[in-house]
Parts: sequence; C-alpha cells; structure tokens
Amino acid sequence: MRAKYLAERDKRLVPGRTATLDLEGDPGAVRYLEDPFTPVTEREPVHTGVDVLVVGAGIAGLLVAHQLRAHGIEDVRLIDRAGDVGGTWYWNRYPGVMCDVESYIYMPLLEELDYVPRDRYASGAEIHAHLDAVADRFDLRRGGLFHTGVERAVWDEGAARWLVTTDRGDELRARYYVLAVGILNRLKVPALPGLDEFTGRTFHTARWDYDYTGGGPDEPLTGLRDRSVALVGTGATGIQIVEPLGAAARQVYVVQRTPSAIGVRDNRPTDERFTDRIGPGWQSERMDNFQAVMAGLRVDEDLVDDAWTHDYASVVNPRREPGQSGEDFVRSIEEFDYRVMESHRRRVAELVDDPATAESLKPFYRYRCKRPCFHDEFLSAFNRPNVELIHAPAGIERVTEHGFVVDGGEYQVDCIIFASGFEPELTPIHRRAGHQIVGRGGRTLAEKWADGAATLFGVTTGGFPNLFIMPAPGQQAVVTVNYTHLAVFGAEFVAGTIAALRDAGVEWFDVDPAAEQAWVQQVLDRHVDGSRFLADCTPSRINNEGDPAAMDPRSGNYGGGFGDFFGYRELLRSWLADGRFDGFELHGGTTDP
Repeated sequence: MRAKYLAERDKRLVPGRTATLDLEGDPGAVRYLEDPFTPVTEREPVHTGVDVLVVGAGIAGLLVAHQLRAHGIEDVRLIDRAGDVGGTWYWNRYPGVMCDVESYIYMPLLEELDYVPRDRYASGAEIHAHLDAVADRFDLRRGGLFHTGVERAVWDEGAARWLVTTDRGDELRARYYVLAVGILNRLKVPALPGLDEFTGRTFHTARWDYDYTGGGPDEPLTGLRDRSVALVGTGATGIQIVEPLGAAARQVYVVQRTPSAIGVRDNRPTDERFTDRIGPGWQSERMDNFQAVMAGLRVDEDLVDDAWTHDYASVVNPRREPGQSGEDFVRSIEEFDYRVMESHRRRVAELVDDPATAESLKPFYRYRCKRPCFHDEFLSAFNRPNVELIHAPAGIERVTEHGFVVDGGEYQVDCIIFASGFEPELTPIHRRAGHQIVGRGGRTLAEKWADGAATLFGVTTGGFPNLFIMPAPGQQAVVTVNYTHLAVFGAEFVAGTIAALRDAGVEWFDVDPAAEQAWVQQVLDRHVDGSRFLADCTPSRINNEGDPAAMDPRSGNYGGGFGDFFGYRELLRSWLADGRFDGFELHGGTTDP
C-alpha cells in the first residue's frame, strides 16, 4: 500500500500544477472577482477619523467589532470588498453549500441571539442569515464601508494614527487597525492553456453565476436544463455541487485530479429536545469539548461525536499506550490510518455502481495528506447517467474554443465552473490582507516578513504600532478545525487589549523586539519537521502542493504541531489580566516614560 500511495503521488507531481491566474493584475481575469450578488452603490468618498478600523466583515470581523462595542468602544468601522457582512458566507453561495463543522459550535453567538440552528450541519444560507442577524442585533453595519477595498495603510508617527486609503477615494485615520481578513479569502483559478479562447461561460464557485444557471443555493438550477457543464475540482467545495448540477444539467463532467477522502456527514434536523439539554454557557462548553477531543485530551463525553472527533482526531493526536515503543507507536498510527482510508475506499465501492468510476474515486494516500471531507450525496451522484467523472491526475491539458482536453480527448461544454478553492491557510497575512501595510520608518509588512512570520502572540508585530492581526494559521498562534472557536477568543483578546490600553491612557504601543524574538524562538523550538511524512503525500495545500521542504518553520504554532489552544488562551488571558502589557513599548498618556 505504501508503494501504491507513492505511485499515486507521482502521477500528480507534474510541472505547472500550481499555476494560477493573477486575478488582480490581469485585466482579463479581474472579472472572476466581481460581486454577482449585490449591486455597487455609488457614494461620496469618506474622509474621517475612527478609533478602530476593522478590515474584514466575516465571522472574525463581526466578532471583534461586537467585542469592541461591548467594551464601550463605539467608534468602530468595518470595511470589506464584499457588498455586505458575511465574509466566506457572503461569497460562497453555490448550490448545496454547507459547513462540515457542527453548526452548534461553528455559528457564533448562538446564545446571545437565542438561536438554535435548524440542522446539525448548517447550510450556507442559514449561516449567512445568522451573520446578518448578528450585524443587525449589535448594529455592526453602522459606519461600515462595503464594496470597498483598502489600497494602502501607512503608520503616521507624528499623528499616531494609521492613514488608510481605499479604491473608493476614502481617506481614514484610525487609532487602531485590525486585520480580520480570513484564512481562505484569495480564490484560485488555474492558468489553463487556451482558457481565454473558450467561448462559453466560466466562473469560480465563490462567485456563483445564478443569472446563468438559474435557481439559488437551495433551488433547482433551471438555466442548465439544455447545457453541458464541467466542474473542475473535487475538494470540500466541489463535492457539494455535483448532486445539484446532476439534477439540473443535461450533462455534467466532474474533473478530478485527486479524489477526496469523503466520510459520512450524517446531517439531520436538530432534535426537538436539544434545548432541553443545554443551559447557560452551553456553546462555549461545547466548543471547548470539541477542541479537547481534537487535541487528544480525555473528556467525560464527546459532545459533538462525529467523523472529525472519531477519525481525524485519532490520526492527528493519537494516544500512546503505556510501555509502547516508539517504533510500535508509529506503526500503530499507520495501521489506524490504513483502516480509516480502507473504510473510505469501501464506502466508494458500496455507493458507486460503475467499478471503473469507483476505482478512480478511491483515495490512496494517508488521511492527513489532504483535508478530509464529509458528504452524504456526492458519491451516489455518479450513478446518474448524465454525471461523468473525468479522472485527470495530471490536470486539464488545455481548454479549447468549445471545451477542454484530458488525455488527448476533447469534451465539449457550455460552461466551466472552477471549484478550485483558495490559496492555502499559510498564505502570509500581508498577501491575505490584499494591500500594502507600511509601518515605522517606511518598512512594509511584506518586507519585514520576507524571511517568515515575526510576531508577539501571533497577533501583533514589531514596527507596526497599534496593529492587531486576528489569530490564524501561519502566524505563530494556534490552529483549530473549528475556526470560529479561535475567532471568538481572538476577538476577546484583541478587543480586551484595546480597551485596556484605552483605560491606561496609552496613545500608542509597539512591540519590544526582544519579546518578539522570544516568541518567535519559542515557536521554532517546538517545531517538528514533518517534511519527510509530507513528502510522501499526494500534492495538496497541506504539503505545499508537493513541496513540503519549502514550508517555513516560522509559520508554526504556539506549542508545536497544531498548537496548544488551551495553553495559548490561558497565557493570553493571564497576560491581559495582569495589566502590565509585558512585551509592549507604551507611549502617551500616563504611561509615557
């Protein structure tokens, strides 16, 4: 099986597999970024000052704005390229869109809004509606600038303010600047030869074109009745779309480079007795319980009890039996991994009628090599006579005027839909932010992080005063399967720190270089080189598309591995409660030396 895994990997190690279009720099590609959901409203440029400017109006941005208001900081503005709040759930409205993390722990502020999700795993529409409700309840749209992209943010030392300019002509002066830009926010479109020659329609799933397909996220795609469609990609997005496309289009070609490991989602309506079993603090308790299970900690009860906590937690954080040798421990991990992957391969064989199609859909790699997926309808969709899998380990060769070519054969289609995902979580923050950030002495964040991340706590960085970065992968914080859990704590810490600085009369702060270096060194000291394991993996965003040696140890986490979430939270809470701002250089007010 090891040899089989390596052979499957080698099929996909092809030149150009990572080539994507420059969606912002190429005039012919910028259309992939246009908002198909909300018309742009003309407005006059805004010239004003603000206490806190938050870039990003998704879950992280909404949470930090809510926390700031809870601390009595009212002068907060959200700014986002989208036409409204929602972030990921504003942009991703493709048919069948759902979250595969349990809704009761993923959807934030459920207790505060006295809301219980309709299903165990919420649809994108329900999540988006809930985030709308959060913005309404806490008045978070007030002063918000939507359909607005930041072009440049510059620290003005004399004024102790961030000077922020936008593509709408705005000039904003912010005391504090918070980057809440998300972790999967830069969509990818493969740079396929001949793509510009295609005469049909193309779009990315994060900008779904309902004007062309008809219907809606939970409605039949009536515009595809007489059309042939290619769906490129079978990751977490692509697997959700095949069934709705198959039910609507004349012909669907599903183009797959690497099959996903697709476990049972087992979605179902929320039990009527759910509210009888919960009390005050239930959501945070459930979030902590899930995180504990995922971290390999012992709990009295697995409250979520799904495929994440059964399979993924056991593979990522396996338990070592007393007296077990290192060699036996490693072998036991591989054997458990093999059983998990065999169960996925058996599921394919059981659900897909055509043996050849089933064989191509079977995942042959270690479970940790690629993001696991969970779905209940994807595999059986290939039993539809109008749904055909195009297995293309080396990818699409080229696009033609009327279709695409794989293995020398042309497939004619009316539309190509790219379910090709986003740049990986480890994309540096200065790139995810999408604009130039200039700190003290004219140094940009990109220049400072040219050799890797450098932070204190994964949320601040020296030379960039009064700048906070919401914690995320790749920036020396911690990683969670349930990103909302990290965003909840990140918002608590960032808003709490800003409020504490205000109460102490601090005008501005910077990070002490020695404290930053100590934090970076702590991350490096706990780094475990997993490149040998990852080098055997099929290419994916998990192993830097087959080049794990290029992965930067400075992009690691507090505590090593996925990070020590509970230790990280306790450390930062204690730091904030202490009130001495250790590691900060304070200026202004009563604290000015």
